[in-house]
Amino acid sequence: MSEQSSMPVWHGTTILSVRRGGKVVVAGDGQVSMGQTVMKPNARKVRTLGPEGKVIGGFAGATADAFTLFERLEAKLERHQGHLMRAAVELAKDWRTDKYLRNLEAMMIVADKDVTLILTGNGDVLEPEAGIAAIGSGGNFALAAARALVDYEKDAETICRKAMAIAAEVCVYTNDRLVVETLDSAT
Repeated sequence: MSEQSSMPVWHGTTILSVRRGGKVVVAGDGQVSMGQTVMKPNARKVRTLGPEGKVIGGFAGATADAFTLFERLEAKLERHQGHLMRAAVELAKDWRTDKYLRNLEAMMIVADKDVTLILTGNGDVLEPEAGIAAIGSGGNFALAAARALVDYEKDAETICRKAMAIAAEVCVYTNDRLVVETLDSAT
């Protein structure tokens, strides 16, 4: 239970993105946990977004909050003709200024052919170093594994899958039931 309320604490998820060799991959595990109980082992936390599915994204945090953010981001993508950076910055502005959005508890990784971004619960837009980004309970494990694997593997999806497998072995809130989305990348 949370210290501030008697509501159960929801845990979970690991989202990882790797950009390499002309591909960008976003992978997420399927586990949703409440306290010490696995509530669902096969949740889908990664999906395509925007016009023609040219953006892929994954979320960590409260599911309803994440879907709200996905919907808002899709609207921004439509408004800005699929330009991810512009749409993400506009979403971040809304996130910081809107009273309702400020209370949402979710983070997202979104990527298109040009850029990978982390959108935080504080309304920050971060472009990760070296084309690798991770969020969620197992994010640090997946990030470290992907950074190590990038010197030995050439394929973005292979790096992503192996790093997520390592995170699933270490983080109790991460499992090995992955959803993986891939796009061609400009870099």
